[in-house]
Amino acid sequence: MTGVQTAALNGMRVLDMTQYEAGTSATQMLAWLGADIVKVESPAGDPGRKVFTTGSDDSQYFLNYNSNKRSIVLDLKQSRGRDLLLDLVPKFDVFVENFGPGVIERLDLGYDVLRERNPALIYARIKGYGLSGPYSDWKCFDPLAQAASGAVSVTGHAGGPPIKPGPTFADTGTGMQTALAITAAWAQRLQTGVGQEIELSMQEVM
Repeated sequence: MTGVQTAALNGMRVLDMTQYEAGTSATQMLAWLGADIVKVESPAGDPGRKVFTTGSDDSQYFLNYNSNKRSIVLDLKQSRGRDLLLDLVPKFDVFVENFGPGVIERLDLGYDVLRERNPALIYARIKGYGLSGPYSDWKCFDPLAQAASGAVSVTGHAGGPPIKPGPTFADTGTGMQTALAITAAWAQRLQTGVGQEIELSMQEVM
């Protein structure tokens, strides 16, 4: 091959408001493909920074899913922090969040609010059990999504209890599907100029 080689997603700018693993693995995959990821953290930082570590350095867990990104700190509970985030939205193509149920709504940063600032925005959300239904208000982590989906029913020894697989399939599997959905939405936007809202459920992915 000849000529200058560029990354596949060069030019995509992502405002990353994710934490722990499902959302961060999605934006990590986009970063690997060349997207410019700007991670928004609270003054306390992504809680994943302290997972599996007792020291002052960021945990290996956090670094695994957040390399190749830049971070900024905004206190979204303060009006100034929220205003700064809204000022950033027109400069980005994609917004991603995987906060617990109701958090984005309490911050008043839903799709309709951000779309007013950037009509072409691709707005991606990851929830444990979706945005509607009897479990939509429940918090979720990887083992819960694996159990609720029935995935652990096919593991373990015959006649014994289910055993959760070692890898975090619900988190990173949802991250992979989210990254693919965002990439497809971006390809569509390049043709139509129209943004959209994307929502994935960890239980449904499993």
